[in-house]
Amino acid sequence: MERPLTALFVDCDSYFASVEQHLDPALRGRPVGVAPVMAETSCCIAASYEAKAFGVKTGTRISDARVMCPGIVIVEAKPPEYLRLHHRIIEAVEDCIHVEAVLSIDEMWAWLPLNLREPATVEAIGRRIKATVAREVSPVIKVSIGAGPNKYLAKMASKMRKPDGLFIIEHHQLPGVLHPLKLRYLTGIGSSTETRLRSAGIRTVEGLCAATKDGLHRAWGGVMGGRLWHLLRGDEIPDLPSNRKSLGHSHVLPLDSRVPEKAWPVLCKLLHKACERLRAEHLLTGSLTLQLGFVRGPSWSADAHTVETDSTLALMHLMERLWHGRPEPGCRILKVGVVLTRLCEPGNLTPQLFQDGDGAGVDVAAGTGNETETDIEKHQRLDAAIDKLRAH
Repeated sequence: MERPLTALFVDCDSYFASVEQHLDPALRGRPVGVAPVMAETSCCIAASYEAKAFGVKTGTRISDARVMCPGIVIVEAKPPEYLRLHHRIIEAVEDCIHVEAVLSIDEMWAWLPLNLREPATVEAIGRRIKATVAREVSPVIKVSIGAGPNKYLAKMASKMRKPDGLFIIEHHQLPGVLHPLKLRYLTGIGSSTETRLRSAGIRTVEGLCAATKDGLHRAWGGVMGGRLWHLLRGDEIPDLPSNRKSLGHSHVLPLDSRVPEKAWPVLCKLLHKACERLRAEHLLTGSLTLQLGFVRGPSWSADAHTVETDSTLALMHLMERLWHGRPEPGCRILKVGVVLTRLCEPGNLTPQLFQDGDGAGVDVAAGTGNETETDIEKHQRLDAAIDKLRAH
């Protein structure tokens, strides 16, 4: 049975790098790499299409990017700006069609109602979205748009004509329209999955589409194989439940920063970034994990719980306590990382049953149980001021 178009997918092209080019006109038309911290040992978290032409991509080491792409401009990430423009892009898309769900900072999708499913109509919506983003947000930030019989195929369509693409996969085109793609190009197929598929004799997308449902289930080693079998045929199946579980940053230290007294400031900077993202996404955390990889010897990690908070100061005290409890304090450190878990939205927070005399929740781990309401307000104002300064 012919499946109608039901989903439209919007994907911002090289989003972080495009925002940097929007903010600084001098970067437009130039290769740009975005780094979480300004260090040669760090990696690109985004690259402009001018940089991608030289092979630079997400995960490329900064020092390697400079060799691969002479003249590349490396800029430090600006999460608040990415989030601010993210909301403006959502508003621009909403002016054209209702956004069903925002999937990440650079991806969202819309359900196509019964009266908006003809290919010509869908194409017109896509072109209107592009024009609205260019007019209301920035002509520098491009979006690729795809549509298909389900959300998965709409996402694939958005990737197939990048950058600034608009592509529609209709049911009668399946599965042939997917055959020219490489296995790794398909959403959900990473290196380990590709290895399993190849071991099962599936080496191409054409072979993947020709496999039986049971065959994909066995090759995948789980239910995802059976789900993909349906998705590739245009079937609509409900999403598996998924909740964000953690937020964090890590960094490999350069040779001259592997002594503890130089590793600690890097950890503090990583925590500041994580807290900034926490507040930007309107989340609280109830647990912090400190991760250390030593130059000699096994890696080490430790975690501690706290009352749910987004306070940088409270979490800094918590991390400092873990830091002082690390084994062999004099050992050189190769890699540092901080991860925030037990994430929740403030509206979903269950108040603590036991409180201290001032009405604040007792936090044994972080030692913040004696904070008064005035102290908390001061910390919130301090965090807001730091976030604003870092945004500029």
